[in-house]
Amino acid sequence: MAIEVVAPMVGKVVKIIAQPGTEVSEDDPILMLEAMKVEMPVGAPEDGVVKEIKVAEGDTVEGEQVVAILEES
Repeated sequence: MAIEVVAPMVGKVVKIIAQPGTEVSEDDPILMLEAMKVEMPVGAPEDGVVKEIKVAEGDTVEGEQVVAILEES
């Protein structure tokens, strides 16, 4: 089952931390987002394996936009 990772707010992707194939635990950072001049991690909503990163560094994302897909581990 696919697990969607969403951006909590509008911002710019400053760093991709987890690459496809990476095992992550709940709250592990997937990427860093800059919003209102503050960097914040976007974490995994639950344990899984990164299947796809749907954004690139430098992209601007909207709030609730899907930024990554995880598979259950």
